[in-house]
Amino acid sequence: MSRKLIATSPIWVTVPIRLALGVIFIAHGAQKVLGSFGGPGLAKFSSFPAPFPFMRPAWLWMGAAAVAELVGGVLVMIGLLTRFGAFMLFCTMLTAVVGVHWKGGLFLPAGFEYALALLAMSLALLISGGGIASIDLGLSSGRRR
Repeated sequence: MSRKLIATSPIWVTVPIRLALGVIFIAHGAQKVLGSFGGPGLAKFSSFPAPFPFMRPAWLWMGAAAVAELVGGVLVMIGLLTRFGAFMLFCTMLTAVVGVHWKGGLFLPAGFEYALALLAMSLALLISGGGIASIDLGLSSGRRR
């Protein structure tokens, strides 16, 4: 199971995707968890209502989304457990697209186009893994020896 989680190919296409996605989610996660960059911080963000009625208690789901953005962003950026990090980001963005931004239509400022792009990038990494210049590649290469 862990071999499949870190398995990846030595391809370069994942590097710019990982770096861009990592920077974006580390910044957004830091806003929500740490209150950095003028963000609300975890206590305030966790008090927001959840996007779906079945998400109860709301503080748990909102806190999980905030932590998933920060931790998933770090994992994706360094290429460690890239698929797991990408899965956390994918779930968060799927919820954001369907539960929060869908009613705003496609285009910004309230639409889902930006969240959809992040969702697609997360899906690409979920499928491909970390690629070259990732810790996953080093770990998976070491196991083959």
